[in-house]
Amino acid sequence: MSIAQNIAKIREEIAQAARDAGRDPKEITLVGASKMNDAAACREAIAAGIDVLGENRVQEMQQKLSQNAYDGVPLHFIGHLQRNKVKQVVGYVDLIQSAGSLELLSEIDKCAAKKELVQDVLLEVNIGEEEAKSGFLPGDLFQAAQAAKELPHVRVRGLMAIPPVESEAHGSIPFFEKMYRFYVDINEKLYNNEFVYLSMGMSGDFADAIRCGANMVRVGTAIFGARNYGQTN
Repeated sequence: MSIAQNIAKIREEIAQAARDAGRDPKEITLVGASKMNDAAACREAIAAGIDVLGENRVQEMQQKLSQNAYDGVPLHFIGHLQRNKVKQVVGYVDLIQSAGSLELLSEIDKCAAKKELVQDVLLEVNIGEEEAKSGFLPGDLFQAAQAAKELPHVRVRGLMAIPPVESEAHGSIPFFEKMYRFYVDINEKLYNNEFVYLSMGMSGDFADAIRCGANMVRVGTAIFGARNYGQTN
């Protein structure tokens, strides 16, 4: 199937999941995770109506920016971001979805100040409390959200999470439900309902995420096909 056909199929699944939850499918933003796919694939996804493109790797993103690969849609950074690469991302993307530490938030704020802009971010939550993953631990999230609110050149637009890999179908649901509770609580208590995005759910579980309250899903393989990790850009 082509990228356009894949996107159409995913749109149908998104619509069904939204209807199952009594929601409007138009509430759901579809991010095409275009890691390891070239500029032509990005343009094909844009032509097929993708809402947003998301990149995981700074170098690859910069290369494709130089090729005008993202023209016509917002660009999000969705991968792990090292502090020494912040200046290559701030101001180049509409949203950094992976702001997962106070140190990283501080660096984003400093870089945005130098560029005289305000950078939109999502707070990344390590919802499964996994040692190998970045993100704020659930017990630290409220305090982190308070601290982030004080940064003048950072604007928190919501939360993002990647649950642990589950061997059983629908195994991510408890994590998605917990994330939704955090989203509602922090939004109401700290951000005066100014949050926009709860980003969770990927190719294998985005329908469950939507049923649990996600309004942004990040889909790569189901749009672009399996990635060839032996190939470099």
